[in-house]
Amino acid sequence: MLHWIAGVWGRLLYLFPTKAKDTTSKNLHHCFPERSESEIQSLIKASLVNTACTALEMGKAWAAPMAQTLSLVKGESGYAEFRRAVESEQGVILIAPHLSNWEIFGFFACEGLPSNFMYQPPRVAGLDRLLREVRARNGVQMAPTNRKGVAELLTALKRGELVGILPDQVPNDESGIFAPFFGKPAFTMTLVSKLAQRTGAKVFCGYAERLAPGQGFKAVFLPADEAVYSEDLLQSVVGLNRTIEHAVNRSLTQYQWEYKRFRRQPDNSEFYRLNQ
Repeated sequence: MLHWIAGVWGRLLYLFPTKAKDTTSKNLHHCFPERSESEIQSLIKASLVNTACTALEMGKAWAAPMAQTLSLVKGESGYAEFRRAVESEQGVILIAPHLSNWEIFGFFACEGLPSNFMYQPPRVAGLDRLLREVRARNGVQMAPTNRKGVAELLTALKRGELVGILPDQVPNDESGIFAPFFGKPAFTMTLVSKLAQRTGAKVFCGYAERLAPGQGFKAVFLPADEAVYSEDLLQSVVGLNRTIEHAVNRSLTQYQWEYKRFRRQPDNSEFYRLNQ
């Protein structure tokens, strides 16, 4: 039922001149200039429907008993290699881009493991408490996106634990550099690279691939591009973005193209305003 409602909602977002459609269109035209206009329009519509699915799924994932939420994952790929890395106790960084339902994926990936996830605390105190309570149901420790949170992640990795990070958010000025993302400069976080360099942790990328409507998800775990481990910071960040691209290309329409990933430009221009 939720997916049926999301299908209607997503198509309405596509039919009318919404901000979500406008941003999605700019991002897809920017990243895939070689694709025909009909292909781009098809991707826009599918992306809006999938983003609507993610939004409606969140309530169920948060409110349902944990066993019921985990039962939505019907299969996996690469999970055994990921678990071996975690059990080696050398520390693992799991990057989970905004691809399909990252909340359900996080619950599945952390099940039975000492885990620490970084998050952006909402400005509303009540919502912050709700997020902490919901995500802590599976034993996950939450680290805020500040120096204290970074220190907590570093300590957790040194203990050999699992650390989760959303890698495709636009960082603060001092926390990022420009690196190619689908061939275009994107201001990208350096945190994953610096944590890997300081701790020797293994890096994986993962997401929950949405199956046919109402059929649940498949949890996918992928080893990071080897460049992530480079001692050169720029090359490491390039490897980070290549890792995300590889995951996105596997489920292109389930990526959150509605996010203003390119709002920071090397020349400080306003990308989303100039491309109207």
